[in-house]
Amino acid sequence: MITQHQAKLASPEILRSNFEKLGYICSDAIATAVYLACQLQKPILIEGPPGVGKTELAKKTAEYLASPLIRMQCYEGLDEAKALYEWKYGKQLLYTQVLKDQLGDVMRGARGLDESVQRLHQFGDIFYSEQFLERRPLLQALQAEEGAVLLIDEIDKADQEFEAFLLELLSDYQVSIPEIGTVKAKSKPIVMLTSNNTRELGDALKRRCLHLYIPFPEASLENKIIASQVPEINEVLRKNLVSFVNELRELSLKKAPAVSETIDWARALLLLNVTALDEPWLKDTLNLLLKFQEDVELVEPELKRLLNKSL
Repeated sequence: MITQHQAKLASPEILRSNFEKLGYICSDAIATAVYLACQLQKPILIEGPPGVGKTELAKKTAEYLASPLIRMQCYEGLDEAKALYEWKYGKQLLYTQVLKDQLGDVMRGARGLDESVQRLHQFGDIFYSEQFLERRPLLQALQAEEGAVLLIDEIDKADQEFEAFLLELLSDYQVSIPEIGTVKAKSKPIVMLTSNNTRELGDALKRRCLHLYIPFPEASLENKIIASQVPEINEVLRKNLVSFVNELRELSLKKAPAVSETIDWARALLLLNVTALDEPWLKDTLNLLLKFQEDVELVEPELKRLLNKSL
């Protein structure tokens, strides 16, 4: 019998169709990559400029599969204590005090130093048992009973040492904890790593992952995205603003506007009761699309030309 989970992953077409129902408009390439990652049980490395929907893809995958989303935000200096586990030192300290108070009872009847040490050693092992373990995102994902979607967000911001630390998890879905041993996944999570390409990732990490690059969408796809996210906006204005954003991306900007900025701009124009693009409105709302003043200053003299091309 085909389970509900298997039915949801029957084909890339089914994935894409259901993602659209959840408000995530994606290309065939994106749907195919997610389908293969789920079926092959391999991590997927999602690269592309900021704001094109990499993180949102993981969120929608978790929502679609009705699985918990476990997110780990990467940053410089991230280590395994923050990503995998650490010990509950406060609880260990409290336990030490209890043991100290009961030390006389514990040692009563012990014959010689060897037997005393053996008795203490039995309690020492408890200090590093699972009841004192503080689970961080990676361990939470491995120990999720029904599986999970593990999002390792912006892996390019983490150090190369942390990237190397991830290799065991990405290849074998297990991690090694010195005091406990190897912890294997109870149910293999769907692992998605995102990168904004701020640094080159190592070959070892890339070999363990399927690869998906999400570029800025073509105008037709971006039109569908805006129609899904801002359905109240009229069709002519929607097509014109998408065309204008695409013209902006052709310029040598410090940061080209992403899909998220196009959505914000469309919502702002709707809120301002703008029904058609014109030069004054463009000038007043340009800061919603461009995040650097030098980009604004570069574009302002070109507004009329860009507007004419987008209408």
